[in-house]
Amino acid sequence: MGAQINSYLMSEDARGQANFYVESLGGEIQFFTTYGETPETPEAIKDKIMHLALNVAGSNTLMFADSFEPVSYNRNISLSLNYDDETEARTAYAKLSEGGESKYPFSLQPWGAFYGEVIDRFGVTWMITKQ
Repeated sequence: MGAQINSYLMSEDARGQANFYVESLGGEIQFFTTYGETPETPEAIKDKIMHLALNVAGSNTLMFADSFEPVSYNRNISLSLNYDDETEARTAYAKLSEGGESKYPFSLQPWGAFYGEVIDRFGVTWMITKQ
């Protein structure tokens, strides 16, 4: 028996955040549902995202939903991207850094891999590695 883990990000702007990752990492939105697709949804939340699946950086899936409370990501969880190609890794690092914060510059590490860490403009921490 097996299982698959997908990251599910609560967001203050699920569509905007998903589109930022499409532009930064490549991929496409597979599907989304809004609260307006359920009966008797209040007008104020009809356009909010209930579920959104994003295929990103190859065959990885990120899930999103709009939150009704302020979103606060913390350092306890990071998303890790491992690349085979240094150029792709550097590009992902640079694009995710736009409007965000470089926590650790992308560079060659003593263990022989390239590594960098960034907090994107939505507050999500990304660890980028090229083995």
